[in-house]
Amino acid sequence: MRRPLSGFRWLIPLLGSLAVLAAPTPEGLSLEGQRVLSVIVLAIGLWGFETLPPGVTGMVAVMALVFTHAVPSIREGLAGFADPIAYFLIGVLTLGVAVARSGLAERVAHLLLARGRGRAGALYTHLLLALPVLTLLLPSATTRTGILVHVYDQAFTLGRVPPGAPLARAIMLVLNSVNRLSSTILLTGGITPIVAAGLIGTISWTRWFVLMSVPYLALISLAAAAIYLRYRHGFHALVQVPPRAEAHPLSAVEWRTALITAGAGLLWLTDSLHHWHPTLPALLAWVFFLMPVVGVMTWRQFEQEVGWVNFFVLASSLSLAQALSRSGASAWLAGGVVGTARSVADSHWMVVGVLLVASAVVRLLIPNITGFLATTIPVAMSVGTAAGLNPILCGLIVTIAGDAVLYYPAQSASSLVVYERGHLTA
Repeated sequence: MRRPLSGFRWLIPLLGSLAVLAAPTPEGLSLEGQRVLSVIVLAIGLWGFETLPPGVTGMVAVMALVFTHAVPSIREGLAGFADPIAYFLIGVLTLGVAVARSGLAERVAHLLLARGRGRAGALYTHLLLALPVLTLLLPSATTRTGILVHVYDQAFTLGRVPPGAPLARAIMLVLNSVNRLSSTILLTGGITPIVAAGLIGTISWTRWFVLMSVPYLALISLAAAAIYLRYRHGFHALVQVPPRAEAHPLSAVEWRTALITAGAGLLWLTDSLHHWHPTLPALLAWVFFLMPVVGVMTWRQFEQEVGWVNFFVLASSLSLAQALSRSGASAWLAGGVVGTARSVADSHWMVVGVLLVASAVVRLLIPNITGFLATTIPVAMSVGTAAGLNPILCGLIVTIAGDAVLYYPAQSASSLVVYERGHLTA
């Protein structure tokens, strides 16, 4: 059946892109940068309106970069497919599939349902209470999401919670937002804190935790409360607790899955010692999961069960981010929008307010958090120096603002994992 406004879902992104392309090139922005921005507007519109499957939109964006000459060749258009982060995601997705296939996800799901005693609210509360511990054990939000999304999907199936039900939406939103925010409290919590700390200057693990714990705990509390209030009618429902046979010891497959997962987690936790990129432990786990005798799945099972749409969307968004950076468009955006804080430099509170609002606007147009941080933090720190504010404070302000907003799934690897389950629309 034809959905309402289907024509507008095509027309609005296309017209917006053409309008940016046809407008006079602003001062300080290169022609290539203007073309990249027009492709960004097209991609955001197609992703946001769900006009095409997300992976197809990603490839449309890559082709648009080449056809508009925003990038010099197809090699630059596909640059995101050579980025390590895209392969980190593949490793994490494989980890999640292995947990589901081995039976560990079902085992944990039975435990969650039994502890909740059929109360929907208990599932939600247990997830919130478990996140701090899980964050310490698995700092990467994408890794936690890749595992937990299978666990809770299994719990929904066992408890007969239909897809898209209020409880399912609430829990998936926690995995999408609260789970992601909890990682940034730790300096070792993933790409966002590592990149931000590197750009701001030398910040110790303890100092980062002290500076970021208060604003992030406030954000997490507000998000958890808002999600509860939005879907509170779903928390009064009873979830079926299926009878289960007598608990049996972990099978050989479950043991192998647990050991490989723990090994990857240990390597992520000790990155300060070996200085490996997070992608290396993820790929090591991927190899072991697919290895004969040691592994838990065949190559064919891997091909069929790993969500390839996540890879294509993330890689294409990385291509867009790299094109923004190469063309100077991201620096122009950051300088123009965040730099407006200079006009209110007489009031420190106004500077902070403008930095927060402007960063949220810039984040809309820069899909990749690394690209956002690389362009906004230097500008914000220079604004802080000019305004007589601590530049470190200004750098942290734009980090928080950019990390706290999420407009469409392509902006976060962990969000893509949640989106693919089908409980939430774009």
